[in-house]
Amino acid sequence: MAMFRPQAYDTDPRVRKYIVPTRVIRTTGNVVGAEGMLDARPPQISLEQPEFWPACTLRNTEGSEKASILVDFGCEFNGSARIYIWGVNSKKNPGRVNLGIRFGESVTEAITPAYELGSTNDHANRDFVINVGHLSANETNESGFRFVNIELLDDDDAFVQLYMIQGVMIGRELEQLGTFTCNDERVNDIYNTAVYTAYLNMQEYLWDGIKRDRLVWCGDIYPSELTILAAYGAHDILKRSLDIHKTITPPNRWMNGMETYSLWWLMSHEELFMAGGDLDYLREQHAYMRELIHNIAKNVDEKGEEILPGGGFIDWPNTLNRIGTHAGQQGMMAMTFEKTGKMMRALGDEETAAFCDKMLALVRTVHLPHGNSKQGAALQVLGGIEDAREINENVIKPGGGHGYSTFLGYATLAAKAEADDVSGAICDMREYWGGMLDLGATTFWEDFDLNWMENAARIDELVPEGKVDVHATYGQFCYIKLRHSFCHAWASGPAPFLAKYVLGVRVLEPGCTKVAIKPDLGDLEWAEGTYPTPFGKLYVRHEKTADGIKTTFNAPDGVEVVEA
Repeated sequence: MAMFRPQAYDTDPRVRKYIVPTRVIRTTGNVVGAEGMLDARPPQISLEQPEFWPACTLRNTEGSEKASILVDFGCEFNGSARIYIWGVNSKKNPGRVNLGIRFGESVTEAITPAYELGSTNDHANRDFVINVGHLSANETNESGFRFVNIELLDDDDAFVQLYMIQGVMIGRELEQLGTFTCNDERVNDIYNTAVYTAYLNMQEYLWDGIKRDRLVWCGDIYPSELTILAAYGAHDILKRSLDIHKTITPPNRWMNGMETYSLWWLMSHEELFMAGGDLDYLREQHAYMRELIHNIAKNVDEKGEEILPGGGFIDWPNTLNRIGTHAGQQGMMAMTFEKTGKMMRALGDEETAAFCDKMLALVRTVHLPHGNSKQGAALQVLGGIEDAREINENVIKPGGGHGYSTFLGYATLAAKAEADDVSGAICDMREYWGGMLDLGATTFWEDFDLNWMENAARIDELVPEGKVDVHATYGQFCYIKLRHSFCHAWASGPAPFLAKYVLGVRVLEPGCTKVAIKPDLGDLEWAEGTYPTPFGKLYVRHEKTADGIKTTFNAPDGVEVVEA
């Protein structure tokens, strides 16, 4: 009889890499040898006691404070924890002990029990118990985290000897093709953190966050995609993720159950087509797109005003600003008709392209109040409805980085750049995204408000008395307090902004066959970097001189460069 061999449904495109903690933040109770957990050791338990013996020991006695160790891996990552056990003892359960494991994107989250201060086990377990035995290697589930707290739960003269704690970094092995460097290290840090944030969410699919929601949200894809295109090119994960919701959502329904997310889905395809030039893939979307854009057009009245149902959504911080949301959706309508028209023309569908042109012209005749929303006003600018300079001067510029949001951070920076205020955009970027870095972030967050920085403690430290605990205090809507995600790909807007408006790389023809270089250094002295194309990397460098900006570039064969 032949042996049954199951057929694989799919394969995991990711790899595993192992790291060890960079520091011990604290111990409680009776813990000996904690600093030994910072050593990288062979990932194999043996019976022999090596020269670094004794192992780190956590010991509980009746009535004593429970022994625990809190470690920091130095940066946020997606993956699991492997806990290597040498020996254990427990009177009630000989040969086994129970360990409480708690993950955290902040120190506070790692020491706060689930369901307190907004902490949950939604989407991935973050606070759980594992039962471990002698000479064992025990791996947890996947999540997004930086800190791990391990607590010995048994209280009957129990102990556990830890050989090693490993972080298992799980992700794609990718070459970063797009880069950016300038004379300002704070700007460089912001760019690199933005790319790392997006990279971490490039798992089997493109997720919104690695702690939560670990889901494919069509609206969240758009700003995340812009970073991926600037850093990794037209990666197949974008097609893989965009296709999911086309498969499960009829074109007369809204993707993810959110009206604007169907608009973002169309816009994402245009960005992907311009970067990658895959006309065959676009043809596969044609019939669906054609029906979808006609369905979207039904949500524009005879005057040209958007009338999307459901109250509308451009981002969470604007949820209560209905005026700003309405203005932003009007801008999104214009962007969607413009980008879909371009795709239809590339597909040879002149009838639908002409329909999109007609709808675009109608939508652009409607000028709505912006409700002092930087995001709503920025979308009006990008939709070609309002004047960039006027919007920048009256709405975006006042308050600097105050009033920004992470989801529409790119849109706001881009609107300032369209007003020829790249210097102001860079200053806002330093203040807003730099504010997260100043609080200890290694990835950018689901939401952030500069007002949160007042008297705030860093997220990578135990909160000192009298300081504000940012993670445990702020957040609303779906991200209350510790439920707040501290690694959200939609927050990576500085990366594509720096590529497009500072390096000045503008894709003019599908597949990067024709690219314009229109640099604006703002207050920077020089900047250089690479931009990925299907033909290879385009290298660009700009330097300020007494005569203006000196530009040098090196384009791969197949890419025509126009200096603007």
